[in-house]
Amino acid sequence: MRGLPNVKSEELVRFDGGILGMTLNLDPGDIGVALLDDASDIESGSEVRRTNRVLDTPVGESLLGRVVDPLGRPLDALGPIDTHLRAPVECAAPSIMDRAPVTVPLATGTKAIDALIPVGRGQRELILGDRQTGKTALAIDCIVNQKGKNVLCIYCAIGQRNSSVAKVIADLGQAGAMEYSIVVAAGGESAAGLRYVAPYAAMSMGEYFMRQGRDVLLVLDDLGVHARSYRELSLLLRRPPGRESFPGDVFYIHSRLLERSTHLRPELGGGSLTALPIVETEEQNISAYIPTNLISITDGQIYLSPDLFQKGILPAVDVGKSVPAWAVKRSFRHTVRWPATCASSTRSSKSSKFFRASDRGSTSTHAPRSPADALYARH
Repeated sequence: MRGLPNVKSEELVRFDGGILGMTLNLDPGDIGVALLDDASDIESGSEVRRTNRVLDTPVGESLLGRVVDPLGRPLDALGPIDTHLRAPVECAAPSIMDRAPVTVPLATGTKAIDALIPVGRGQRELILGDRQTGKTALAIDCIVNQKGKNVLCIYCAIGQRNSSVAKVIADLGQAGAMEYSIVVAAGGESAAGLRYVAPYAAMSMGEYFMRQGRDVLLVLDDLGVHARSYRELSLLLRRPPGRESFPGDVFYIHSRLLERSTHLRPELGGGSLTALPIVETEEQNISAYIPTNLISITDGQIYLSPDLFQKGILPAVDVGKSVPAWAVKRSFRHTVRWPATCASSTRSSKSSKFFRASDRGSTSTHAPRSPADALYARH
């Protein structure tokens, strides 16, 4: 695309027929735009106009109980959404000094997780496993379990089949969970640009409530599809490839997304945003590029084993390969009785000895015993 000399990065542009796009590449001779709608009506010579605003999404209480796309357009045939509040889909994550220690657990309703791999409000816990091992079902159970606990929930479907999204909506409605939930859907038939911005839009919706002092649970299903959508855009925009032919900044797009989930200090409202990203592995290969990226970004992981699933053990949580977050383990010491083998199975012998030695000391979570403790406590 040529023209628009003053266009900005990530600015929303409009083509003939109301088709929307987002500028990504700003080169001296041309502009690269990711389309957010069906591009079948766009051809060479089509006009495009600036909107003079970055890509944003509606936020607010009126979104609760609704099914929307990443741009806030309703998909549930319940009429327009009555809100005048909008937030950019991209924003900086809260600074370290704006974050408070994680001290309150988020009950998932699954005993194997709440007892061995607890999730804290403001944490990022990765759910990974092979296809058809119950990853989405585990996340939906967690959403249903928040009923009556003053936790708002957002389910973001990225590249899922429409039938799968419809089943999730039906399950949430049958359990009475839609009244405190938002479903953000960018199906597999949507444009790659819309699938790319979906998790950022869902995160912005959750951040609004977090900054109001409320607790939010965000499920991202799944970030493997999100990475492939971004790879599709990058190849079309001729960006240089990286490891395993993925764009070199695919790690950065996920880290800047998940870093936005946190627990804010009481002076900033004290709200929290808990993220449960989901990623699919292939043939139990958890050392592949995208899964290891997300493992290093998140605070812990819940691994679902296909072998346990085939044996009828549900949920198929493999405790040996699942990792609880260190900050959560220290904070919930009075709530959860930890097995003696839990720390040694998830850390090296040196770090395990240090952890067990610290357990024998003071149990206060507000007096870190080392610089590493202080760093994790602030997260």
